[in-house]
Amino acid sequence: MVEPVNQNMVGGQKQVWWGIKKCRHAGVVRAENKWSCGMEKTTKRKGWINHGIKGPESIAHHMYRMALMALIAGDVPGINRERCIKIAIVHDVAEAIVGDITPADGVPKVEKSRLEQAALNEMCNVLGGGMRVRRGRLKKRKINHQCTSMIMESMTNDVDATKNVLARELWREYEDNASLEANLVKDFDKVEMILQALEYETDEFFLSTAGKFQTEIGKSWAAEINSRRNSRLTKKLN
Repeated sequence: MVEPVNQNMVGGQKQVWWGIKKCRHAGVVRAENKWSCGMEKTTKRKGWINHGIKGPESIAHHMYRMALMALIAGDVPGINRERCIKIAIVHDVAEAIVGDITPADGVPKVEKSRLEQAALNEMCNVLGGGMRVRRGRLKKRKINHQCTSMIMESMTNDVDATKNVLARELWREYEDNASLEANLVKDFDKVEMILQALEYETDEFFLSTAGKFQTEIGKSWAAEINSRRNSRLTKKLN
């Protein structure tokens, strides 16, 4: 389970540090429910909340559009499209437990990575420990398994250690920016963010991503979105 484990006052504002508190039984139920039912679908992206966006996208919305980007992008020599799609689906899945930690939260990058790794490990351990073993017990507790998403089902059907290892491997590959596929998905992460910023008509996120794209596809798509943004600003001025 997640709960604030330390609170500090920084610059007059309360900074909440998040940690994972494991409970012998409740923690298992919580992690299993979050993984299968998709808290990502209802957890809103905090960056938009912080900027006053009403009814902002969820984590799942963000990951889904990234996966679509990986699906429709042109062929790139040496890039495994299927792996890109899988990385896009997995890269923020730990946020189902730790939440969407943003730079404004003041959590160091190393600590954020540690928390997300621990959350992913907990999820994978629950699945590897036996979704099927606990299914009857959870059913009695009226936990709804009907909301299992097609994407997660395809990754966890007949769950075994190999698939759990793959989920961890894909997440770590993205986190470390350790492959051409990770490079591209990192760019999709930024492209999706500025595209959403364009739709929300907020400009700050364009500044934070400027010059940080690693791939030609990322640079090209970012340039197109920036062109649309500039056209919109010109129309406003006129």
